[in-house]
Amino acid sequence: MEPIGSGLIHQTYKAKKGKDDHAVVLQAINTNVFRSAEDIMSNYALLYEFLQHQHNGNKIPAPIITDDGNLIWKDAANNNWRATEFISDSFSPLIANNEEAAYTVAKSFAAFTKSLSELDINSLKEIIPNFHNLSFRFKQFEDSIKSASQERLLKSTHVIAELRQRKKLVDFFEHVQHSKEYPTRVMHHDCKISNILFDKNSGKVICPVDLDTVMPGKFFSDLGDMIRSMACTVDENSIEWEKIDIRPSFYKAILNGYVEGIGDIFTSEEKKNIHYAGLILIYMQSLRFITDYLNNDIYYKITYNEQNLSRAMNQLILLEKLEEFLKTEYSFTPSN
Repeated sequence: MEPIGSGLIHQTYKAKKGKDDHAVVLQAINTNVFRSAEDIMSNYALLYEFLQHQHNGNKIPAPIITDDGNLIWKDAANNNWRATEFISDSFSPLIANNEEAAYTVAKSFAAFTKSLSELDINSLKEIIPNFHNLSFRFKQFEDSIKSASQERLLKSTHVIAELRQRKKLVDFFEHVQHSKEYPTRVMHHDCKISNILFDKNSGKVICPVDLDTVMPGKFFSDLGDMIRSMACTVDENSIEWEKIDIRPSFYKAILNGYVEGIGDIFTSEEKKNIHYAGLILIYMQSLRFITDYLNNDIYYKITYNEQNLSRAMNQLILLEKLEEFLKTEYSFTPSN
């Protein structure tokens, strides 16, 4: 066994029994983050079987069953282990260094959603309830204000006021939730280049991996997540406020890649309001950071006392920069 990957959630290894045996990816599932290992693997098996019969070139690594025919093996300490096919001569970059990489990543995740467009969405388990539910996140935010200490409230005044002024994004989310023009789709919910497997020889995409958060979602989730994480000039931990901005070429590459990958399955309303994607995800992340700060930092790990407040400010500035960019480049302004 040898450790592989850079993931922060599970313990992941490349394992093989003998010199000539095929290697597998062996993972101890972190059940503090993912409560039900069985639900995760139920979804995985469903996705694998569905893609096997599509003949469209999309695939994911095969799940490996235990000797007694299960997808999960429990050790003596009650840890949950799973195994999947190890794909040799493959790699996953940590960051998208250029627009071409951003385009490729966006196209790959969109093609993944498109390839699963005929899957019965009700057959998938909801792994993390309310994960991208903006109304739920806004309520958590308002509840945290009611119970926060006066000291933390005073330090958060500006962020709180600015986030409340943008409640129209919550109103748009509510419209999306209740409109037939925005179908529920199979979304990855963790779209970064390190979750794409590339061929070492050709450099071409093999498939998306790290599928634990694949579950029902709306059009903005994956695209918005990529805009938030790849189109920005600095990451969410930066406190160099003057350096926070949107990289226009990356934004356009992500958008173009996603539109090409998703093809003709988007509705006219999804296309019309596609620029909401980045706004919603960045806004949601700022809400989550400030909520955690007001709740005394119970969710996100911090290295200094004001870090979640700084992260919330970082995302708020990024949101303001995206608003300016969309207005200038696309004449797009969120409706009231």
